[in-house]
Amino acid sequence: MTSTQVADTSATAGSDFAELSRLIKAAGLMRRRRRYYAARIGLNLAAFGGGWVAFVFLGDSWWQLFLAAFFAMVFAQLSFIGHDAGHKQIFRSRKANDATGLVHGGLTGLSYGWWIGTHARHHANPNHEDEDPDVDIAALAFSKAQSSRKRGFLRWMAKYQAFLFFPLLLLEGLNLHVSSVKAVWRKDVRRHKLESALLIAHLAAYLAAVFIVLSPLTGIIFILVHQFLWGLYMGCSFAPNHKGMEMLATGHQLDFLRKQVLTSRNVRGGPLTDFALGGLNYQIEHHLFPSMARPNLKHAQVIVRDFCARHSISYAQCGWLRSYGYVLQHLHEASEPLRRPATVTA
Repeated sequence: MTSTQVADTSATAGSDFAELSRLIKAAGLMRRRRRYYAARIGLNLAAFGGGWVAFVFLGDSWWQLFLAAFFAMVFAQLSFIGHDAGHKQIFRSRKANDATGLVHGGLTGLSYGWWIGTHARHHANPNHEDEDPDVDIAALAFSKAQSSRKRGFLRWMAKYQAFLFFPLLLLEGLNLHVSSVKAVWRKDVRRHKLESALLIAHLAAYLAAVFIVLSPLTGIIFILVHQFLWGLYMGCSFAPNHKGMEMLATGHQLDFLRKQVLTSRNVRGGPLTDFALGGLNYQIEHHLFPSMARPNLKHAQVIVRDFCARHSISYAQCGWLRSYGYVLQHLHEASEPLRRPATVTA
């Protein structure tokens, strides 16, 4: 698996996953959905452009904070398209998908190449303590073993992480920007010159628009509200997918099918949930078939859920709010050793 493309994981001819793949392909669910994506991208870009027109029209006003919240939602929707492009869900050609991802990365101020490399590692080993970057976060501990390794202020944060989790998500947008800049600066991405130009152009255009239209104080608060809410939205979209599910360690014996299903959780809901979470609410199906177009995931769910039932594979699904309950419960349990009273030896 390369650092520039999130790829599907192939299965052996006689495996359970190969059998499931044949069912999915026979149902036509691996076909591209170009009209869907054309409409989705068009609507996102219209909302993005329309938001900035409204921004200029409103001028230096505190009403701009409502637009900051609107842009948080738009940035998340643009990021979901970048995610789909990285998984080669939109086009068959890698170049076309990468071009789409780079454009959307430029619009949101993220490095597409950095995200692809990190996300590929996550998909290869979800919830693996040593190999999944999504469970290697300095401020959080996702297992008791991780919590025992925390020191200093990070140990204190891990101790109360269930209470700090949502406040920390407010910083996720800033973290994504900083990680993008670091990766491009270190030349860890293949198109580092292009991505450097895109990040600089985004930052210059964003700051110019904000501080030409708004006073310094209003502009700073606008940026904080926008970035905090965008980070919260992104974190709330990704957090329910794996947190609180089975954690894996080196030497586990799970095959590809079970590794992906047992470490993932779906979020129950209808069209509104599908829109709000960008299709990530079908996390099990997405992890099994990363290149499946977003609108096909809900149809694949019927097949995958039935297949798991027939093969006695636990299939996790719950409501949106309940999923956050599981996340907080898991974080609280993982940090439990840090809250034990210190024992005094004679």
